[in-house]
Order: sequence, then C-alpha cells, then structure tokens
Amino acid sequence: MRILFANDGIGDAGGVQNYLGAVMPALAARGHQVALLHLDALRADAPSPAPAGAPHFGMAQMGTDAALFAALAWGPDVAFVHNMRPLEVDRRLCAAVPTIKFMHGYFGTCVSGQKAHLFPGPRACAKPLGPGCIPIYATRRCGRMRPAYVAEGYRWANEQNGMFGGYASIVTASRHMRDEYVRNGAPADRVHPIPLFPTISGEPVDPRRDFRVLFLGRMTAIKGGDLLIRAVAQASRRLDRSIPLTMAGDGPQRAAWEALAARLRVDAVFTGWVDDDGRADLFRNASLLAVPSVWPEPFGLVGLEAGVFGVPSVAFDVGGIHDWLTPGFNGWLVPGDAPSAHKLGDALVHAARNPDLLARMRVNARAMAERMSLARHVEALERVLASAAAPAMAG
Repeated sequence: MRILFANDGIGDAGGVQNYLGAVMPALAARGHQVALLHLDALRADAPSPAPAGAPHFGMAQMGTDAALFAALAWGPDVAFVHNMRPLEVDRRLCAAVPTIKFMHGYFGTCVSGQKAHLFPGPRACAKPLGPGCIPIYATRRCGRMRPAYVAEGYRWANEQNGMFGGYASIVTASRHMRDEYVRNGAPADRVHPIPLFPTISGEPVDPRRDFRVLFLGRMTAIKGGDLLIRAVAQASRRLDRSIPLTMAGDGPQRAAWEALAARLRVDAVFTGWVDDDGRADLFRNASLLAVPSVWPEPFGLVGLEAGVFGVPSVAFDVGGIHDWLTPGFNGWLVPGDAPSAHKLGDALVHAARNPDLLARMRVNARAMAERMSLARHVEALERVLASAAAPAMAG
C-alpha cells in the first residue's frame, strides 16, 4: 500500500510524534510506501518522524492547495490522518481517497477536549456533544472561560463531529474511546480500538528495598497530583514511615502541589521535565507508578511504559486505563467515579505492606508491556488500512 500520513505538527515533542516516529518506519519495513502531509514547517532542530527518503508535503512551505495536490498526485491508496487543526484538510482528503482518522483525544466529542468538569472539583464527563454542553461548560468550568474561546471550541467540535461518517474508519487507542465515539454518532462498524504500545525500551532492574512512588506527567488539575500527595501523606501516617514521592513533569499546578507537599510534610521531589534517559532512570528507581488522573485518559501510555521496567501502577479507573491495567495482576485500580485521596491511600498502603505481591506484579507489568507491542499494533492497524484501501486498489 501507499499510505499518506497527515498531521498538523512535525517534529514536536509529544505522544503523537512518538507514535508516528514508531509506526511510519514499522509500516515501511513491512513493505509499504509512506509519505507525510504536514501543516507546520519542518525545522532543522526537530527531525521528521518519517523514515529516510519518505516524501514530505508541507503546507507551510507549499501552501495548502499545492501540498494537497502534490500529496494526492503521489497516488496514495489510503490516507491516515492524525491531529489536524484545519478540518478542511480532512474533508478534502476524504473526498479524494479512503481516509482513516486516529482520534488521539476527544476531538468532536467535547468543547474543551478534556471531557472533564473542573468545578466544584475535577470529574470525568460522559455527556455526548450537544447544545446542552454550553450551560454545563459555564457552570462546571470545563476549560478556559473566555466566551470567544468557548464558542470557537463548540463550533470546531461540531464540525469535527459532523465528519465522523465521512471517514472510511476511525481508530482509537482504547475500548473506552471506541465507545465514546460511537456514543457521539460515529458508525459503530467503522470504529476500531487498537491499543497503543510502549515508545521506550529498557530492562527491569532489581527492585529497591524501600517503597517509592512515581508520578510522571503534565501538572494540571485533571491529572490529580493533589489527590496523590494527600494519599501519600495519609499512607505514610498509617505505615508510620515516610513514603518517598517523585513528581516528574511541569505545568500550571506545580507550585500549588509543591506547597501542598510541604504543608503535609510529604517527602516529595519535583524534578521538572526529564528526557528519555532521565525518564528511564525514574522508572528504574520506582516501586510503583501512580496515575491519579481524574479525567478519562484516552489510554494512559505512561503506565505501559513503566511496565517496560517492571513497575506496576496504581490508577483511578477512568477512561482507557483498564485496557492495560488489570487489578491484582499488574497493579491496582481505584474507583474513579468519585476519586478520593483516601481510596488511593488504601491502595498505596496495601502495596507497601505486600512486597511479595508487588514483586509478582513487577513480572506481570513487564509481561503486559511486552504483550502490547508495536508489532501487534501495526499488524492490527495494517488490517484496518488494507480494508479501507481495498476498494480503491481494486478499482
């Protein structure tokens, strides 16, 4: 197959770029020809995720019309679209070639894209997109409160929602996301959950003797860092010993979380963002990864990546996390309908008091990470792409 990938960014840091940087070469290695249509300009300091020699069609350099014309003249059998801010690009691709859309987030199902309320406290939202979202957004403070931002977010989400039926297929990272898109009007027979895979490699190491908890992610209210800090404080009191906590990442809540940890006398270290080597070192030194998100994570890849190093996870049962976290096997799932620090603290105490169980979970966490591999993902994706491309290739 000739597969035209499309994404707005190119060479940026983040999950979508990591995904493209793994999947594009993997498909090329399986004998397919790949090319990349991108909105932003390619920078010298940001390498393309495409394999060497793959054609690039840059809308920033060529203009949208010329880039689309050149990309389609390349003769793709199928387009595989990821994040794309101007939906006109998706629309024109759908009109010209069978187009698969990977919904990495809640695009077309939520005004803010967070699928969570922030007031009176962060909570996941299960409401389908519709006019009723506007008053809920205003009263539950679902995102930035500028009227123009809300209006534009609702307009864009509605436009994306109206395009669901035009895609040959939609790919999601989890069963939860598949259900979300079907609930929001996507044709059920065209939505395919294909679990993600670790984008980091490494080997497990012997566990530390002390019990250490790791958080790694963007520090925003919906990531639940405040609940984790309170849970560690409670668990430390119950165990009558301090639980070291590493908070890796950054974001608008960092200062507040640092102040909370100091006030509760939690033995916490805030590292800021770390590179891939630093992230691997953090995993190697952790006993347990905490994923305290209170919004419905589309997948929660950080937990699977911790599993590469044999680190089990504890998480609220929200979104797609239960696709890779099996309670009692490779970690603990805490009820997520009303996330609480107390319930999260219970899981931490149980983990700390049961080192033999934690050791078995380390083996299982590694096994789960190996099972949900890049090869397995690409094989499933290849079937979806081939099914969409088959009628055009036969013609």
